[in-house]
Amino acid sequence: MSPTSTALSVNLNKVALVRNTRHLGIPSVLFAAAVCLDAGAHGITVHPRPDERHIRGQDVHELSALLAKDWPQAEFNIEGNPFHNLMDFVRELRPTQATFVPDSQDQFTSDHGWTFPDDAQRLKPLIAECKGLGVRVSLFMDPEPDMMAAAKAVGADRIELYTEGYAASRGTSRADAVLQVYVDAAKAALAAGLEVNAGHDLSRENLTEFLKAVPEVKEVSIGHAFIADSLELGYAATTREYLRCISEAQSR
Repeated sequence: MSPTSTALSVNLNKVALVRNTRHLGIPSVLFAAAVCLDAGAHGITVHPRPDERHIRGQDVHELSALLAKDWPQAEFNIEGNPFHNLMDFVRELRPTQATFVPDSQDQFTSDHGWTFPDDAQRLKPLIAECKGLGVRVSLFMDPEPDMMAAAKAVGADRIELYTEGYAASRGTSRADAVLQVYVDAAKAALAAGLEVNAGHDLSRENLTEFLKAVPEVKEVSIGHAFIADSLELGYAATTREYLRCISEAQSR
């Protein structure tokens, strides 16, 4: 991957969600990870919630071991609320990146980012702990430019822009204005000394446009749309499709 490339991290939560509806162990989270990485994905993302509705603790440990053994160059990104179960995984496994997400225990899906100064004091010591363990910290954030300096001030290395608003606006009269908000938020993050990730509802239909507009996105984490596409195309072909979307954006 070139220094200016955007990395593709595949979120495997929905593979685990389907598996958990039966007791047969299929589809396999490990197999999905292996095929995606073989096809060129740069990393794997999981979001183990306390109720284990999809990714389970055992999955997190097995994926960590698989990546360390067969894909040591791949990124392992563990998402979650650091005040629930995330820090236990970080302390034991020391993934490449921990993405702090302010979900409630029973939240259906991630739908908002951290706010400052409200969350600053309780986040700061946990971010410092992660960095002391050699784990990069990304904060899940709404596209609010004024919040970016505060995210840097608590010690974050990156922010992950919550992109559902962008995805929902496409095809509407608000699309250009909403996309500009993401551009402004990314610029504010970069100006504050942060790196920029993005995720949530990114897809083959909207990824290239987003990356063309939003500067210097280091990584996209894609799960729901990726797994939906994989049902039709297969994991490997879907990985190559998303890499194509990234490549098209970077050929501008």
